[in-house]
Amino acid sequence: MNSAHLAPAPVSFRQALQFWFWLGCVSFGGPAGQIALMHRELVERRRWISEKRYLHALQYCMLLPGPEAQQLATYMGWLMHGTRGGIAAGALFVLPSLLLMIALAWAYSAWGQHPWGQAILWGLKPAVTALVIQAVHRIGMRTLKARWLWWVAGLSLLGMLWDVPFPIIVVAAALTGWQMHKPFARPVAGSVHSSPQAAAASDGPAWLDDHSPAPAHTHYQHDRLIQRVAIGVGLWVLTLGALAWLLGGQHTLTLMGGFFTQAALLTFGGAYAVLPFVTHAAVTQYGWVSAAQMMDGLALGETTPGPLIMVVAFVGFLGGHSQAITGSPLLGGIIAACVVTWFTFLPSFVFILAGGPFVESTRQMPALQGPLQAITAAVIGVMVQLAGVFARQTWLPQGWHMLPDFWAFVLTGLAAWLLIQKQRSVYEVLGLCVVVGLLVQALR
Repeated sequence: MNSAHLAPAPVSFRQALQFWFWLGCVSFGGPAGQIALMHRELVERRRWISEKRYLHALQYCMLLPGPEAQQLATYMGWLMHGTRGGIAAGALFVLPSLLLMIALAWAYSAWGQHPWGQAILWGLKPAVTALVIQAVHRIGMRTLKARWLWWVAGLSLLGMLWDVPFPIIVVAAALTGWQMHKPFARPVAGSVHSSPQAAAASDGPAWLDDHSPAPAHTHYQHDRLIQRVAIGVGLWVLTLGALAWLLGGQHTLTLMGGFFTQAALLTFGGAYAVLPFVTHAAVTQYGWVSAAQMMDGLALGETTPGPLIMVVAFVGFLGGHSQAITGSPLLGGIIAACVVTWFTFLPSFVFILAGGPFVESTRQMPALQGPLQAITAAVIGVMVQLAGVFARQTWLPQGWHMLPDFWAFVLTGLAAWLLIQKQRSVYEVLGLCVVVGLLVQALR
């Protein structure tokens, strides 16, 4: 019998650990690229998970606030090896990115003001602005399929311009979606871009196939759900409470823990959805970074593997570094980056490890589709406001009273055209913009 028609041998926990570490080191390309990479490896190449199981998990992760690619990795690890598998998969998906981001943030704080460092960052800022524009275009094309959704997006933009708090915008959008719900199929399968050849390759049975006996840890138990939620909430209370008790409620680390928990729970739609919320608070409310530094952090985040939301580690590092939360600025930055990462990702682990058995027992949640459509539409309006903030920093770095940076404007347009119309990769566009920045510096 052809080996393609035989189910793969059971996957050991050791094999899974090696895979998740490898994935964390090579998962470039943002959420869409990471989801496609996991599909290619888990469904098509290794046949560890069946297509239907993978897409069912992906649908659940897309319904959740927070980074869907990291949540999907956590779900796959949990599905294969239970709680320890979920924790290992989710942590290893984030760890390489965290270490790289700390190193990049340290280099930025040490050499970011050097002329050549400034030249690189000058080239990256138009690329970052173009990436936000591309994200608005991509999500808008997928989401704004009814006139009322356009109204939600427009009112969301006005709300941000009038300084309406982001949580209020989310709640208002959800209530609107509840009233206006008109179901349509989410384009989940299109996220993985499977080719006919790949589909044929994955025709054989998987280790965890559609009709495989459900592992014991996937059986839904109400008591276990409550227990795991209690453990997650308890960990949050202990860590944030310890920070407040040891350092005080107004200490930078305590404020970071509270804020990034809120960000993790209230931001639907992936990394670009959370960025406006984080930017507004980190720049305006708390002063951890400037708007220009936030753009630089996003540019650096685009060059690292793992979830793009790891830009929050950059924010934490600079906040801890500049506000001297310890005797050593470097140690303060590292501690703050780790604290921010913990509070950003803890809710994602709770969502998967507690909610996974329930999701395995129920295949559809149609009642949530309307509110989530509206929330995504509201996020588009918020992202347009973020694009405006970044464009102002890029084109008018000296303020409205000075002449605009013409070449930054041209480079932004070129980068947006390459990303949207020509479908060039993020790394090609970033590389081009860096080269242009270095050339401009050399000619000055």
